[in-house]
Amino acid sequence: MSHKVVILDDRYPHYNEETEVLKSLGITPVQDKSAKPDEIIRACADADGLIVNLPPIDAQVIKALARCKIISRYGVGYDNVAVAEATARKIWVANVPDYCGEDVSDQAFALFMSCVRKVALRDRQLRAGIWKTQADGPQWRIKGKTFVFFGFGQIARILHRKLAGFQLGRVLVFDPFLDEASIRTAGAEKVDWDTALREGDYFSIHMPLNDKTRGMFNEETFKKMKKTAIIINTSRGPIIDERALHKALAERWINGAGLDVFATEPINNDNPLLKLDNITVSGHTGWYTEEAQSELKRKAAENVRDALSGKKPKYAVNMI
Repeated sequence: MSHKVVILDDRYPHYNEETEVLKSLGITPVQDKSAKPDEIIRACADADGLIVNLPPIDAQVIKALARCKIISRYGVGYDNVAVAEATARKIWVANVPDYCGEDVSDQAFALFMSCVRKVALRDRQLRAGIWKTQADGPQWRIKGKTFVFFGFGQIARILHRKLAGFQLGRVLVFDPFLDEASIRTAGAEKVDWDTALREGDYFSIHMPLNDKTRGMFNEETFKKMKKTAIIINTSRGPIIDERALHKALAERWINGAGLDVFATEPINNDNPLLKLDNITVSGHTGWYTEEAQSELKRKAAENVRDALSGKKPKYAVNMI
């Protein structure tokens, strides 16, 4: 019996990688742009596998998937998939956690450098005819400062490697899931939450979004930081309380921020963060390079191929 695989996505110009991977099973995937649950159900009720970008695959959708064996998510996160419901119905859920480490770390590095050197601000000023040889507010060199990683997984470790030439004074890590020895071996120090906030000069967030991390960076958090602090987030937007961040930046509790992710995406044009000069922003593009995109598409399809071949997907996030 031929399998049906639906790609729920409208972002990519082609699906050549997915088609190439699945042709070994005689499958030509079907692309569908449905975004609402009832539309998704109509398109996917008889599907054996889904490859999903942003559409919500909630419990209502999953209950309607009569034949589905696998839901493979384009990307690292899988917030839009009801994993518990899928697990209860013996459906694999998989992601692609290792496709963009170089790329997201590059983005974090770029945002960091822009904030430290106020590159985005200088660009805006110069285009407006404003020539300033001294920054609006003081700038400090990177050498000798303390850099803090919140979470020390693949992307954070790659960024750590890229920062090695700056002669940082200390590299601190807050990560409850890693032991002190493994962090020390990587050339960093494991610290508790309060120590990280109090002693850090620069901060980069690399944590997943969950009930514990949602809103983790709030007014209380920012008040514990130095006034020279710069915070970078290329992880998930809701980890930061944006109202608190706006207050911290507007009232100069901290020096700056670089954000690739936001609580609501796409970000609203009237978001007050966009009115501030001491922030550099980008639109959740950290993951993107041509190489990363091709790798993502191929690996998402390989998850489906494995599941429909009776194997455990390489990047399964649940157990069935």
